[in-house]
Amino acid sequence: MTRRELAHWARQPVQVLVGLVFPVMLLLMFGYLVGGGREVTGDYLGYLVPGMLALTMAFGLEGTMLAVTQDLDKGVIDRFRSMPMANGAVLVGRSAADMLQSAAGLAVLLGVGHALGWRTHGGAAAFLGAVGLLLLFRFAMLWIGIQLALVAGKPELVQAVQILVWPVGFLSNAFAAPEAMPGWLGTAVQWNPMSQTATAVRDLFGGPGGEPGHVWAAVAWPLALLAVFLPLAVRRFGRLSP
Repeated sequence: MTRRELAHWARQPVQVLVGLVFPVMLLLMFGYLVGGGREVTGDYLGYLVPGMLALTMAFGLEGTMLAVTQDLDKGVIDRFRSMPMANGAVLVGRSAADMLQSAAGLAVLLGVGHALGWRTHGGAAAFLGAVGLLLLFRFAMLWIGIQLALVAGKPELVQAVQILVWPVGFLSNAFAAPEAMPGWLGTAVQWNPMSQTATAVRDLFGGPGGEPGHVWAAVAWPLALLAVFLPLAVRRFGRLSP
Protein backbone atom coordinates (compact mmCIF):
# COMPACT_ATOMS: atom_id res chain seq x y z
CA MET A 1 0.00 0.00 0.00
CA THR A 2 2.89 2.38 0.69
CA ARG A 3 4.41 1.53 -2.70
CA ARG A 4 1.07 2.31 -4.34
CA GLU A 5 0.98 5.75 -2.74
CA LEU A 6 4.58 6.50 -3.70
CA ALA A 7 3.79 5.62 -7.33
CA HIS A 8 1.34 8.54 -7.33
CA TRP A 9 4.24 10.94 -6.79
CA ALA A 10 5.60 10.21 -10.27
CA ARG A 11 2.17 10.96 -11.76
CA GLN A 12 1.65 14.13 -9.71
CA PRO A 13 5.07 15.82 -9.51
CA VAL A 14 3.59 19.34 -9.37
CA GLN A 15 1.57 18.52 -6.26
CA VAL A 16 4.66 17.08 -4.55
CA LEU A 17 6.74 20.12 -5.56
CA VAL A 18 4.14 22.56 -4.23
CA GLY A 19 4.08 20.70 -0.93
CA LEU A 20 7.86 21.14 -0.63
CA VAL A 21 8.02 24.76 -1.79
CA PHE A 22 5.06 26.24 0.11
CA PRO A 23 6.73 26.05 3.58
CA VAL A 24 9.82 27.68 2.08
CA MET A 25 7.67 30.57 0.83
CA LEU A 26 6.18 30.99 4.31
CA LEU A 27 9.65 30.99 5.87
CA LEU A 28 10.88 33.68 3.49
CA MET A 29 7.71 35.74 3.89
CA PHE A 30 7.66 35.76 7.68
CA GLY A 31 11.43 36.01 7.94
CA TYR A 32 11.91 38.98 5.63
CA LEU A 33 8.56 40.58 4.76
CA VAL A 34 6.49 40.24 7.93
CA GLY A 35 9.25 39.26 10.34
CA GLY A 36 10.25 40.95 13.54
CA GLY A 37 8.78 38.67 16.15
CA ARG A 38 7.28 40.70 19.00
CA GLU A 39 8.79 39.88 22.39
CA VAL A 40 11.35 37.51 20.80
CA THR A 41 14.75 37.88 22.45
CA GLY A 42 17.71 37.24 20.19
CA ASP A 43 17.90 36.34 16.52
CA TYR A 44 14.39 36.15 15.06
CA LEU A 45 15.48 33.71 12.35
CA GLY A 46 16.68 31.35 15.08
CA TYR A 47 13.20 31.60 16.62
CA LEU A 48 11.27 31.40 13.35
CA VAL A 49 12.89 28.37 11.68
CA PRO A 50 11.94 25.84 14.43
CA GLY A 51 8.45 27.35 14.52
CA MET A 52 8.13 26.94 10.76
CA LEU A 53 9.34 23.34 11.01
CA ALA A 54 6.61 22.60 13.55
CA LEU A 55 4.00 24.47 11.48
CA THR A 56 4.94 22.42 8.41
CA MET A 57 4.27 19.26 10.39
CA ALA A 58 0.78 20.51 11.30
CA PHE A 59 -0.23 21.66 7.81
CA GLY A 60 -0.29 19.94 4.41
CA LEU A 61 -2.67 17.18 5.49
CA GLU A 62 -5.04 17.78 2.58
CA GLY A 63 -3.06 15.49 0.25
CA THR A 64 -3.60 12.50 2.51
CA MET A 65 -7.18 13.48 3.27
CA LEU A 66 -7.99 13.80 -0.44
CA ALA A 67 -6.33 10.46 -1.23
CA VAL A 68 -8.40 8.68 1.42
CA THR A 69 -11.70 10.27 0.34
CA GLN A 70 -11.00 9.69 -3.37
CA ASP A 71 -10.39 6.00 -2.73
CA LEU A 72 -13.67 5.87 -0.87
CA ASP A 73 -15.55 7.86 -3.49
CA LYS A 74 -14.25 5.92 -6.52
CA GLY A 75 -14.84 2.48 -5.07
CA VAL A 76 -11.15 1.60 -4.80
CA ILE A 77 -11.71 0.53 -1.22
CA ASP A 78 -14.28 -1.99 -2.40
CA ARG A 79 -11.59 -3.65 -4.52
CA PHE A 80 -9.23 -3.81 -1.56
CA ARG A 81 -11.93 -5.51 0.51
CA SER A 82 -11.70 -8.56 -1.70
CA MET A 83 -7.97 -8.90 -1.00
CA PRO A 84 -6.42 -10.65 2.02
CA MET A 85 -5.23 -7.59 3.96
CA ALA A 86 -5.84 -6.07 7.35
CA ASN A 87 -8.41 -3.27 7.65
CA GLY A 88 -5.76 -0.75 8.61
CA ALA A 89 -3.31 -1.60 5.80
CA VAL A 90 -4.66 1.07 3.45
CA LEU A 91 -4.43 3.76 6.12
CA VAL A 92 -1.00 2.68 7.36
CA GLY A 93 0.32 2.60 3.79
CA ARG A 94 -0.99 6.09 3.15
CA SER A 95 0.47 7.38 6.42
CA ALA A 96 3.88 5.85 5.65
CA ALA A 97 3.99 7.62 2.28
CA ASP A 98 2.99 10.89 3.93
CA MET A 99 5.74 10.52 6.53
CA LEU A 100 8.33 10.05 3.77
CA GLN A 101 7.14 13.24 2.10
CA SER A 102 7.15 15.04 5.46
CA ALA A 103 10.75 13.96 6.07
CA ALA A 104 11.68 15.31 2.62
CA GLY A 105 9.91 18.57 3.43
CA LEU A 106 11.83 18.85 6.70
CA ALA A 107 15.12 18.30 4.86
CA VAL A 108 14.29 21.03 2.32
CA LEU A 109 13.27 23.53 4.99
CA LEU A 110 16.33 22.78 7.12
CA GLY A 111 18.52 23.31 4.05
CA VAL A 112 16.88 26.63 3.23
CA GLY A 113 17.19 27.77 6.84
CA HIS A 114 20.88 26.89 6.80
CA ALA A 115 21.32 28.82 3.54
CA LEU A 116 19.69 31.87 5.17
CA GLY A 117 22.19 31.74 8.04
CA TRP A 118 20.28 29.75 10.65
CA ARG A 119 22.43 27.41 12.71
CA THR A 120 21.88 24.81 15.44
CA HIS A 121 23.92 24.81 18.64
CA GLY A 122 22.81 21.67 20.46
CA GLY A 123 24.95 18.94 18.94
CA ALA A 124 24.12 15.94 16.76
CA ALA A 125 22.09 14.03 19.36
CA ALA A 126 19.95 17.08 20.13
CA PHE A 127 19.45 17.71 16.41
CA LEU A 128 18.23 14.16 15.81
CA GLY A 129 16.01 14.41 18.88
CA ALA A 130 14.42 17.60 17.53
CA VAL A 131 13.77 15.99 14.15
CA GLY A 132 12.26 12.98 15.94
CA LEU A 133 9.87 15.23 17.89
CA LEU A 134 8.81 16.99 14.69
CA LEU A 135 8.08 13.71 12.90
CA LEU A 136 6.23 12.35 15.94
CA PHE A 137 4.02 15.44 15.94
CA ARG A 138 3.41 15.00 12.20
CA PHE A 139 2.42 11.37 12.70
CA ALA A 140 -0.16 12.38 15.30
CA MET A 141 -1.56 15.18 13.12
CA LEU A 142 -1.70 12.78 10.19
CA TRP A 143 -4.04 10.42 11.99
CA ILE A 144 -6.26 13.32 12.99
CA GLY A 145 -6.44 14.18 9.29
CA ILE A 146 -7.24 10.58 8.33
CA GLN A 147 -10.05 10.44 10.88
CA LEU A 148 -11.47 13.73 9.58
CA ALA A 149 -11.24 12.43 6.01
CA LEU A 150 -13.15 9.28 6.92
CA VAL A 151 -15.80 11.40 8.63
CA ALA A 152 -16.04 13.69 5.58
CA GLY A 153 -16.28 10.74 3.20
CA LYS A 154 -16.13 12.80 -0.01
CA PRO A 155 -13.30 14.84 -1.60
CA GLU A 156 -15.44 17.98 -1.93
CA LEU A 157 -15.90 18.07 1.85
CA VAL A 158 -12.17 17.91 2.65
CA GLN A 159 -11.72 21.66 2.15
CA ALA A 160 -14.31 22.40 4.83
CA VAL A 161 -13.19 19.72 7.28
CA GLN A 162 -9.47 20.55 7.16
CA ILE A 163 -10.23 24.05 8.47
CA LEU A 164 -10.58 22.36 11.86
CA VAL A 165 -6.79 21.82 11.82
CA TRP A 166 -5.91 25.47 11.19
CA PRO A 167 -6.27 26.71 14.80
CA VAL A 168 -3.50 24.27 15.82
CA GLY A 169 -1.09 26.07 13.49
CA PHE A 170 -2.08 29.69 13.82
CA LEU A 171 -2.89 29.75 17.56
CA SER A 172 0.69 28.85 18.37
CA ASN A 173 4.10 30.38 19.07
CA ALA A 174 5.40 29.66 15.56
CA PHE A 175 5.78 33.35 14.66
CA ALA A 176 5.58 35.31 17.92
CA ALA A 177 6.17 34.76 21.62
CA PRO A 178 3.07 34.16 23.79
CA GLU A 179 4.26 37.01 26.05
CA ALA A 180 3.33 39.46 23.28
CA MET A 181 -0.28 38.24 23.22
CA PRO A 182 -3.26 39.02 25.48
CA GLY A 183 -3.19 36.97 28.67
CA TRP A 184 -5.96 34.50 27.78
CA LEU A 185 -4.63 34.01 24.25
CA GLY A 186 -1.05 33.54 25.42
CA THR A 187 -2.20 30.85 27.85
CA ALA A 188 -4.08 29.00 25.09
CA VAL A 189 -1.04 29.28 22.81
CA GLN A 190 1.26 27.85 25.46
CA TRP A 191 -1.00 24.81 25.89
CA ASN A 192 -1.19 24.19 22.14
CA PRO A 193 0.51 20.84 21.29
CA MET A 194 2.32 22.47 18.38
CA SER A 195 3.67 25.20 20.67
CA GLN A 196 5.03 22.53 22.99
CA THR A 197 6.80 20.87 20.07
CA ALA A 198 8.16 24.17 18.75
CA THR A 199 9.47 25.20 22.19
CA ALA A 200 11.12 21.83 22.75
CA VAL A 201 12.70 21.91 19.29
CA ARG A 202 14.03 25.44 19.89
CA ASP A 203 15.60 24.24 23.12
CA LEU A 204 17.22 21.22 21.44
CA PHE A 205 18.50 23.41 18.61
CA GLY A 206 19.93 25.82 21.19
CA GLY A 207 18.07 28.82 19.78
CA PRO A 208 15.99 31.68 21.23
CA GLY A 209 12.60 30.80 22.65
CA GLY A 210 13.63 27.37 23.85
CA GLU A 211 12.78 26.31 27.38
CA PRO A 212 14.09 23.21 29.18
CA GLY A 213 11.49 20.73 30.32
CA HIS A 214 9.18 20.92 27.30
CA VAL A 215 10.46 17.74 25.67
CA TRP A 216 8.21 15.55 27.83
CA ALA A 217 5.15 17.56 26.75
CA ALA A 218 6.27 17.40 23.11
CA VAL A 219 6.27 13.61 23.45
CA ALA A 220 3.16 13.25 25.62
CA TRP A 221 0.83 15.37 23.46
CA PRO A 222 1.37 13.44 20.18
CA LEU A 223 1.18 10.09 21.97
CA ALA A 224 -2.10 11.13 23.58
CA LEU A 225 -3.50 12.26 20.23
CA LEU A 226 -2.40 9.00 18.60
CA ALA A 227 -4.00 6.98 21.39
CA VAL A 228 -7.32 8.65 20.54
CA PHE A 229 -7.35 9.16 16.77
CA LEU A 230 -5.45 6.14 15.43
CA PRO A 231 -7.89 3.57 16.92
CA LEU A 232 -10.84 5.78 15.91
CA ALA A 233 -9.66 5.92 12.30
CA VAL A 234 -8.94 2.19 12.05
CA ARG A 235 -12.27 1.35 13.66
CA ARG A 236 -14.20 3.67 11.37
CA PHE A 237 -12.40 2.26 8.34
CA GLY A 238 -13.23 -1.27 9.51
CA ARG A 239 -16.91 -0.39 9.66
CA LEU A 240 -16.80 0.41 5.95
CA SER A 241 -16.09 -3.25 5.25
CA PRO A 242 -19.02 -5.57 4.64
